[in-house]
Amino acid sequence: MSQLGNGIWTMSGTQAGQPGLIGVLYMSWQQSGESEQSGSGMSFRKEWKQFAERETEAVFKSSVLFEGMDWIHDDLFIYMRLPSGRRGTLEGWLLETAFKHTKEWERRFAAHMQQLSEQHWSGKLYIGVAVAEISSSSEEGSAWYEAVKQAMLHGQSAGGMERSIKRRAFDRLMEQRSIDPVYQPILSLREDKVFGFEALTRTRERTWFEGPLELFSFAEQEGAAYVLDRLAREKAIEGCGGLRREQKLFINVMAQIIEDPEFSPGLTLSLLERRGLSPHNVVFEITERNSIEDFGAVKKALEHYRSQGYQIAIDDVGAGYSSLQSIVELRPDYLKVDRSIIQDIHQDEMKAHILHTLAQLAAKMDISIIAEGIEQEEELAKVRELGASYAQGYLLGRPAAMSEDRGI
Repeated sequence: MSQLGNGIWTMSGTQAGQPGLIGVLYMSWQQSGESEQSGSGMSFRKEWKQFAERETEAVFKSSVLFEGMDWIHDDLFIYMRLPSGRRGTLEGWLLETAFKHTKEWERRFAAHMQQLSEQHWSGKLYIGVAVAEISSSSEEGSAWYEAVKQAMLHGQSAGGMERSIKRRAFDRLMEQRSIDPVYQPILSLREDKVFGFEALTRTRERTWFEGPLELFSFAEQEGAAYVLDRLAREKAIEGCGGLRREQKLFINVMAQIIEDPEFSPGLTLSLLERRGLSPHNVVFEITERNSIEDFGAVKKALEHYRSQGYQIAIDDVGAGYSSLQSIVELRPDYLKVDRSIIQDIHQDEMKAHILHTLAQLAAKMDISIIAEGIEQEEELAKVRELGASYAQGYLLGRPAAMSEDRGI
């Protein structure tokens, strides 16, 4: 490949002029200040070019056709023809493949240069990828040129690459609606029967998000918490066909979502009606991943939903941000006491005192206590003795898909 005086790229090789997809991989080693002083620039470029050419060819040679490489200052550009496929999919594949090797390349090249110079050598590897389409031979030069610019523009460190890849995975998940609801039973301790179910989210593909906590945390960071929350809520209602009319469906909702103007019970209502249910079946379970900054706004929103028949629960009481202020300000219908309080409560006098006090307080405020995380018969007996109205945990049922016989 050569660069002409007008800045347009031309390609030589067996596939030149052929329509199809092309790819550019941009690699730039950013040395630390100390590393820049060690060794000559020429030796660095020589070693870096040999290393990068060898490593990238080993990774990509079985999947792509190399067209050549260019060394511009300290940056390396690798040009390749790509197999047929969707442009976005191939670009994602290039990015993910490069990311999987970036940290190892950084470590090995730094170790190699340190051995040569006998001095400390450090830095970061920045990588960018771009894919372009060539539809005719006349467009080839401009296509390569544009791909080079885009690859440089999108150059990122390993951390930045990971975020980009996760965003692609998140967008794909949202587009395909590829999360599934599961339901964990909540037992009435007074009647010894299933009172309701908590709807939980499960991810199908766990390459980039190990589970729902990582998924929801990433959505918050990306400002996409509302769209994910809405999808989870829709899925929870769509999958609850086995819920009985007298039972409750607990749906997790972040406090910040509740006060969002776009959070409307209208969509929830239409989904419920399709299942022959009503707002009286739904308990919005407020999850405080962050502290509530504006109790007034949340309180006002909750009053609106309550007027339509929805009920409110506060989750994780005794852990995290859930506080007495939340109870006083929001006046929930249910308090879900966190597993950290319930675990081994039959052997811990302090935990027993805490639950007993919460149960007394709740009774005076007409609030029901739900003990979470029950895994032992002794725990179940103790929370019943201390005044809990309901219980939930693996001992009573694990999260699973809803079926007609689960409500018994």
